[in-house]
Formats: sequence, C-alpha cells, structure tokens
Amino acid sequence: MFYADDAGSAGTDMTFFDFPNLPKGRPGTDSISKTSFRVPNDAALEYYMDRFKKLDVAHEDIKTIFGKKVLPFEDFDGQMLQLISDEHNEGVAPGVPWKNGPVPEKYAIYGLGPVYLTVVSLENMDAVLKAILGFRFVKEENGLHLYEVGEGGNGAQVIVEERTDIGMAMQGYGGVHHVAFRVENHDELLKWVERMETFQAPNSGYVNRFYFESLYVPVSQQILFEFATDGPGFTSDEPYETLGEKLSLPPFLEGKREQIEAMVRPINTKRS
Repeated sequence: MFYADDAGSAGTDMTFFDFPNLPKGRPGTDSISKTSFRVPNDAALEYYMDRFKKLDVAHEDIKTIFGKKVLPFEDFDGQMLQLISDEHNEGVAPGVPWKNGPVPEKYAIYGLGPVYLTVVSLENMDAVLKAILGFRFVKEENGLHLYEVGEGGNGAQVIVEERTDIGMAMQGYGGVHHVAFRVENHDELLKWVERMETFQAPNSGYVNRFYFESLYVPVSQQILFEFATDGPGFTSDEPYETLGEKLSLPPFLEGKREQIEAMVRPINTKRS
C-alpha cells in the first residue's frame, strides 16, 4: 500500500506491506531504525502533540536535533517515527499537503525527512554513503552523524548512529524493509546500475515496478537501499480526482486481480 502527499509526488511515498502472521520485528543495530515526516513549522509539532494525546499515540516530548525541532513517536506496530519541522529549512522542496485530509493544511505532513540508520560500523557506512552514493558528511552530534546529498535539507538527509552495545535487529512487523532514494528518470537509473557494477556491489539489477523503475542494493546484512525513478508516477493509470479510491494494480498483476482482491483487507479509501 502506497501512502503519499495529495498528488502522490515523488519523494513523499511511504509504502506498507501487509503480511499476515509475520512475527514482530526486533529493534537493534544493522537496521533502518527511524523514519521522519516533514511538517511546515514548529507550531505543527505542538498541534500533533495534542493530536497524539487524543488518539493514544505513544510519543516523546519535542526536542532539537541538528538544529531542527522533532517529535518522536511510535505507530501501533511499534515502528519508530518522528515529525521534523521545516521551519528555517533549506534544500529539497516538500510535496503538497492533503487538501481534504483530517489535519489542517497548515500543519499537514507533506514529505519524508531524514532516515536513521543504526549500524555496527560507522566506518563502513560512511564509505558507502560518501564514496559510492555521493553523500557528504555534515556534522556529528551526541553520537549521531548527519549526511546529506544533492540540495540537502530535511528531504535529503541520512542520520547514522553506530551501536555495538545492542543486539542485531530482526526483520518483522514494526520494522523497515528498505529506504528509497530518488533518481530523475530511466537513463539516470541505468547509470546507477552501471555504477553498482563498477563497485562490484551486490544489486538486483533493473526492476520495472510500472509506477516507477527501481534498483535494489543491500548495503549490509539487513539494510537495503532502493533507487527509484520519479516517474511514471501514481497518476499513470488513474486520475488525480479519484487517486487511491480503488485498488489499482500494475499490468503484470492485473491477471491476478480476483485473487488479490479476495485477500486485501477492507480499508477506507475516501479522499475527503
């Protein structure tokens, strides 16, 4: 299931897999340990503090990390998340707030923010991020190491923490399977395929997902990176006006629609 901003913009997509009977994941090192959502300003964090209390969402107090205010919280599967304020942020532009959603537009989530990696070896991940992927190291703060790429800012950052004092993470519900990084188009993606081959990095090779094209690269035993094109996008097979209101399937799965529909759990897809 794909969740995104009002227009399904590239760089705003959060994907969930619904696997019945999957065991609960275990937090630990060698994992994608936290995902951030961007909100427009500091006032939005105060709004969500009240909203979380009303909805019994587990959360911490608002704090400051690398000069940005954040509100850490957990979903009902125990997944570690945080909201990050875009106040005074520069860099990659956000997406479009959900115009008819339950949250006022001035506070609405409109993009993905820094992704946290917990690793056994900072040295190894530093080499992957800088030498292979082209990230740049920005600063260290209380054991957290901030990297960014391209235009930078909240929408182009990875935060790495080295932890050798805790056990290895275990995949399962409440955990993160992979993190995706944007590439502009098909030709740019093929350049990344070639680059991975040059570095002799294990990879999936080119994969066509219909809504986007992908390359998957495992950078450690349990941390998987994806490179995904900006297009064709989620409006390639349905109009914006009814986007997400029915079950859309890529052509390679259309032949199994009846079987898939029988397995999908009921979900409210009303957009307003």
